[in-house]
Amino acid sequence: MTRLTPELTPRPETGDPPARLADRIGSKALALGFDKVGFSRAVPLGSRSGLEKWLESGHQGDMHWMSRNAAKRQDPSLILAEVRTVLSVAVNYYHPLDHSENPLHGKISRYAWGLDYHRLLKARLKELAGWIAEALPPANGLFYSDTGPVMDKVWAHKAGLGWIGKHSNLVSRDRGSWLFLGEILLDLELPETRESGNFCGSCRRCLDACPTGAIVAPYVVDSRLCISYLTIELRGPVPLELRPLIGTRIFGCDDCQDVCPWNRFAQPSREKDFYPSPGNHAPVLMELMGMSRREFSERFRLSPIRRCGYAGFLRNVAIALGNSGLPEAVPSLTVALHHPESLVRRHGAWALGRVGGREARSELLQAVPAESDPCVRSEIRLALDSLEFRQSSPNTGPPAFVG
Repeated sequence: MTRLTPELTPRPETGDPPARLADRIGSKALALGFDKVGFSRAVPLGSRSGLEKWLESGHQGDMHWMSRNAAKRQDPSLILAEVRTVLSVAVNYYHPLDHSENPLHGKISRYAWGLDYHRLLKARLKELAGWIAEALPPANGLFYSDTGPVMDKVWAHKAGLGWIGKHSNLVSRDRGSWLFLGEILLDLELPETRESGNFCGSCRRCLDACPTGAIVAPYVVDSRLCISYLTIELRGPVPLELRPLIGTRIFGCDDCQDVCPWNRFAQPSREKDFYPSPGNHAPVLMELMGMSRREFSERFRLSPIRRCGYAGFLRNVAIALGNSGLPEAVPSLTVALHHPESLVRRHGAWALGRVGGREARSELLQAVPAESDPCVRSEIRLALDSLEFRQSSPNTGPPAFVG
């Protein structure tokens, strides 16, 4: 959250009518590199947001900040009392590479292939806000880039940038859904852009493609099942029953967007910041497991990947290696089994049990005497039980790879 100006400063009136002011702001936004821009009246969203029902259902999981700021998310005047208009912008981040299907490569969501988008959006919004404060009548406001209690997608829909698809992401007819969103709350009275229609129709590809069934109904995502939540926001262990469904995804998931028919209109981003950083498109899982905390911090210092934290990231890598089902993963998972972080050890144990084999069983047995954490010991026992069951059931082979 950043104010346009530290305080209200009188400025000469331009004499332009509101429509002309909106045109000038829109032109400036496009000139600064935003791909889409629109305006909506800053009124309480009420039931339109769907937030209260979503929170009542517990779909936010451990994201407790969603409920703490629920009132502000639905009424922008609780953020800025004098707000009259919400200016919404979008930046395309699409890069036309496909995810690797190599089971020893990790999958990272497209939005995290490059540099942290917050930096670019914040700098660009700050420049636009500064121009508004200088060029237009006395203006006051706040700008956000996915960093405050503002429902970006709802306001973007109202401002005509696109519609909220059944996977809950914003979809544009001419850009698809690979969009970063931001907004400026303004005390200027500006004309609204025409709200976008909804063009999902009867399509349900995103619902059918979701690996965990997290899209529990059209337009409703249960975060507790969503791989993006599990690999990024969740700070503790991933539920046992969901681990096999994560495949080799180590940060986020793009499946619901990859299958969206509207993404056939996606165009490569003009922003070099969003191009894949070295090793981020298809990272080698076994190399990632060997990272120290310092190496993690240095490698992902300017990346969204730092969001999940060091232990959370290696937790994800361990799950992915387990889901590879390949014996080549055992040495790296042995490193995970003896890692200083108990969260990593827990998932390393599970992953060794999933890969299976004599070497994995031996490593698990050797780890038992030295392990003091009861949660890790429990995971080791479960992994050994799983191996014993598979040995006693000749028709039960190693797990099939699920990408």
